[in-house]
Amino acid sequence: MTLPEDFVTLMHSHLGAEQAEALFEGLRQVPTVAVRLNSHKASHLTPSPKLCDPVPWCPDAYYLDGHKAFTFDPLFHAGAYYVQDASSMYLAEVLRKYVSTYLSPITALDLCAAPGGKSTLLAAHLPEGSTLISNEPIRRRAQVLAENMQKWGHPNCIVTQNYPEHFSHLTHAFDLILTDVPCSGEGMFRKDPVAISEWSLDNVQQCVTRQRDILRAILPTLRPGGLLIYSTCTFNRHEDEEQVEWLHSEYGLQLLEERHFLPGRDRGEGLYIAALRKQSTDDSTPSNPIKSLKALNVIADVNQYNQQFDITDIRIELTYSQAIAYLRHEALHINAPRGLAAVTYRDLPLGLAKSVGNRLNNLYPQEWRIRTTYNPTEPLPEIFV
Repeated sequence: MTLPEDFVTLMHSHLGAEQAEALFEGLRQVPTVAVRLNSHKASHLTPSPKLCDPVPWCPDAYYLDGHKAFTFDPLFHAGAYYVQDASSMYLAEVLRKYVSTYLSPITALDLCAAPGGKSTLLAAHLPEGSTLISNEPIRRRAQVLAENMQKWGHPNCIVTQNYPEHFSHLTHAFDLILTDVPCSGEGMFRKDPVAISEWSLDNVQQCVTRQRDILRAILPTLRPGGLLIYSTCTFNRHEDEEQVEWLHSEYGLQLLEERHFLPGRDRGEGLYIAALRKQSTDDSTPSNPIKSLKALNVIADVNQYNQQFDITDIRIELTYSQAIAYLRHEALHINAPRGLAAVTYRDLPLGLAKSVGNRLNNLYPQEWRIRTTYNPTEPLPEIFV
C-alpha cells in the first residue's frame, strides 16, 4: 500500500511520529470482521459457541476469524445479525453512557444513515418505544438503507430520503441526532484502494466545509439539552477534533466524550466519534416529527413491513437450498395451501410468496435478490447453532 505523501506528513503532524507509524503499519494489516446479533428478532436462536471473542464495547457483538460468505446465509438476509466494523459499534457505549438513563421513549434522527449499520444499532439500544428516523439523501444508498432497516425489523423506525435542509421545519424535534458525516475516508484505506487514490488535502478541506454546512442545517432540529453524536471515518484533526471545537465555540455545545479508533492500535477500522450536549436554555416547545413527516420523503416504514407477515395464516418453512433459491427470486415447487404465504427459514420471515397449490410464485423484492449464481467458496458463517 502506497499512501499519499501529504497524508503521511499530515498524520505525523496530527498524531506524532510514533503513533503515525503504528497507524501506517496497521493499514497494511488484514481488516477485522465482526457481527452484531439481533436479540429482538433472533432470540429463539442459540448463538454458536464459536462466538467466543466479544467486542468489549457492544453487547451481542463478536469478532470473527476472517471473512465469511454472508451472502449465502439466509439468517443474514432475515436480519438475525448485521455485519459491522467493530469500531463503529462504539456507538453502543456512547448510548449506554448518555442515553440509557432516559426513562421515557425518545425521538432520534440518523441523518446520514446508509447502509444502516449505526441505524440498526440505534434501533436496538434506544429506550423502548423510541422513534428512529433513518435518513439518506442519495437514492441508491437510501434503497439499501431501507432494505437493511426493514430486515432488521425493529418497530417505530422510518426511512427517509432527504437532504439536511429538508428537516428545517422540525424545530427542536429530536432528542438525539447522529451525524455520521461524509468525510475524506481515511479510515477506509485498507478496505478500499479508491479511497487512497481520491484523497487529497483539498478534498479534506472540501469535506470540512460540507460537514459544517450539514451541521448548521440540522442543529436547529435538536432540542435544548439534546445529544448530538458526531462521527467520521477519518484520522485528521481538521474533520474531527477541530469540528467539535467549532461546534463548541459557534453553538455552545458541550463535549461529553470523544474517541479515535486507529488500525494498528484498535481492533477495527478508522473512526472518530464525539458526543456533545446542546445547551438547555431555550424554552421553545418541541415539534412532533411524526406529525410533520408529510414534508419529508418517506420511503419505508418498518412497522408496515413487519405487519405484512401477519396478514396471512399460511407459513412455509424452507430448507437451506430452498431458502437460497427463494432469495435468488426463483419459483419454488412446493405443495402448500393456496393464497398469500409468509416464507420462513428457521422461523424467521424471509418474505412473501403466492401459493398456487404446487408452486410458490416468488414475491421477494427483485432489488433485494441474490444476483450471483455461483456457489460460495468461502465458509458459511456459523453465527447460530
